[in-house]
Amino acid sequence: MNDRAGRRRARRLAIGTAVVLALAGMNGPWLYRFGTEKYHEYQINKPEYKADNGHWDIIQFPPEYRQDTIHAALLRTGKVLLIAGSGNNQDNFDKKKFDSRIWDPVKGTIKKVPTPADLFCTGHTQLSNGNLLIAGGTKRYEKLKGDVTKAGGLMVVHNENPDKPITLPAGTKFTGKENGKTFVSKDPVLVPRAKKVFDKATGKFLRNDPGLGRIYVEAKKSGTKYETGTQDNYRIQGLTGAEARNTYGIAQKLALDKKDFQGIRNAYEFDPVAEKYIKVDPMNEARWYPTLTTLGDGKILSVSGLDDIGQLVPGKNEVFDPKTKKWTYTSTIRQFPTYPALFLMQNGKIFYSGSNAGYGPDNVGRIPGIWDVDTNKFSKLPGLSDASEMETSGTVLLPPAQNEKYMVIGGGGVGESKASSNRTRLIDLKDKNPKFTDGPTLEKGTRYPQSSVLPDDSVLVSGGSEDYRGRGDSNILQARLYHADTDKFERVADPLVGRNYHSGSILLPDGRVMFFGSDSLYADKANTKPGKFEQRIEIYTPPYLYRDSRPSLSGGPQTIARGGTGTFSSPQASVIKKARLIRPSASTHVTDVDQRSIALDFKTSGDKVTVTVPKGKNLVQSGWYMLFVDDDEGTPSKAQWVKVP
Repeated sequence: MNDRAGRRRARRLAIGTAVVLALAGMNGPWLYRFGTEKYHEYQINKPEYKADNGHWDIIQFPPEYRQDTIHAALLRTGKVLLIAGSGNNQDNFDKKKFDSRIWDPVKGTIKKVPTPADLFCTGHTQLSNGNLLIAGGTKRYEKLKGDVTKAGGLMVVHNENPDKPITLPAGTKFTGKENGKTFVSKDPVLVPRAKKVFDKATGKFLRNDPGLGRIYVEAKKSGTKYETGTQDNYRIQGLTGAEARNTYGIAQKLALDKKDFQGIRNAYEFDPVAEKYIKVDPMNEARWYPTLTTLGDGKILSVSGLDDIGQLVPGKNEVFDPKTKKWTYTSTIRQFPTYPALFLMQNGKIFYSGSNAGYGPDNVGRIPGIWDVDTNKFSKLPGLSDASEMETSGTVLLPPAQNEKYMVIGGGGVGESKASSNRTRLIDLKDKNPKFTDGPTLEKGTRYPQSSVLPDDSVLVSGGSEDYRGRGDSNILQARLYHADTDKFERVADPLVGRNYHSGSILLPDGRVMFFGSDSLYADKANTKPGKFEQRIEIYTPPYLYRDSRPSLSGGPQTIARGGTGTFSSPQASVIKKARLIRPSASTHVTDVDQRSIALDFKTSGDKVTVTVPKGKNLVQSGWYMLFVDDDEGTPSKAQWVKVP
């Protein structure tokens, strides 16, 4: 334990001890509580405490600007886009009340932004032109068992005609051959033509593999008597002749079970200068809870999510080309749970840490590994502790990104499990045979931990809850700085607001960290009172901003090519010890795959600092970055925005 951490621990113990002694004789619980709170507030606001532990401040928007923020992204203007969509509120969804805000953390201004669709539980990533790509969202809210009145579920439509596809309109009726019950489709479905299969050696025709379409169907009337218990084949009313023979449905149980959320195909770019959404071509698949990951060529990989009938997208991943604004399927199929943590590696492959935010079978796509998207080869990575508790865990690329070391933090069991992990796991992907090893443990099992890379190469880890969605009043009001060079956590000031499901954190250009959201299921320990969405924003000011001075950085080019240099002015150039390019965050559901801090070579001369951007396109993806320099005390400058073309 270093000296600073030791001093901090001593002070933390002293905060409560002195006031206990002072009030022990008052024999008044109210006075005790009031005095304790006041004394604590006094202690955490002392300059020497803030210099060692940092400080938290709560920001409450005026009532007319408050919303249930579920997504947030830092824009290249320095402002923050806050997205609620319907905000996990079915009343808002039914009224088509979809919200977004633009917040300027420097000026404190807030602006409402027209929101074109329900972007609740969408995916997002930064584009090379500085726009934010947003794809997916909500088509239908879930229906819990007991609220479902009409039996329904998934109908897989088969087309055995190899010559042409067939489109079935919404309202198509399917009647079971064995059970005789009729179900009606809610949407149209395009069923591709059958594929002819030939023997590779002889060229002899073997068979037709039917084209498949998936559609949600439900009974025409309410009641349990319309449920089915087993698989059945279904004839399609209205088809005749060859179409009737070639086209049919197969469904498993169609019942009054819980129905999951359904996704949308919509995609938009958010322009940070015009401050508006711009519609682009929709995805091929509807997605709710997808992950968007930027590839080395600037294209965007869209993976997983629940589709337009509430089923996990069956491994049909796709890529967005920012030049054409079009989506195309990848040539291979691979399935993951929703919001999988997928990071671009320096060799162009994708690292999957195993972190995810939920939905999906417990035996599909849960194992971490390295994925070659082009060949679909997936190399599993061993050594992961608490491997069954990776849902709602967080993953962060440790700084600097060149080291290609990752930390996986906390997590919990699948679904609404009470299990949670206090583990951190580390992996070095530059090892010849990479495997996970355990890092320092957390004090408590932690779901939904937030992690933000700071300009001094530390990582702020904060918040989360011990149980699913903060159940049992289990929010964790603790924060730590992780130091990769020593592999140790350093406890810092405690946050004031609990953060669990639907929360996130964003590094700001001035070196502070913004926290948003939290969606507790209950508001009390007994789990009897419904929770309320946390609309307050909280800002953490790290200890490095309570030092006597900080370096400044000005001038210089706005664009630096990979392999190129840029020269900036700084009166403190002689004491600069570090330069970092940090990609702006796009955060939701413990998922922020954009976040990375890249070390820059630099040299100084007089009051000039010249930085060099690395050449690798998979390390330095095209786009806008925050350029920070740190002095010999580890104090960062305010960021300069730099574009890497």
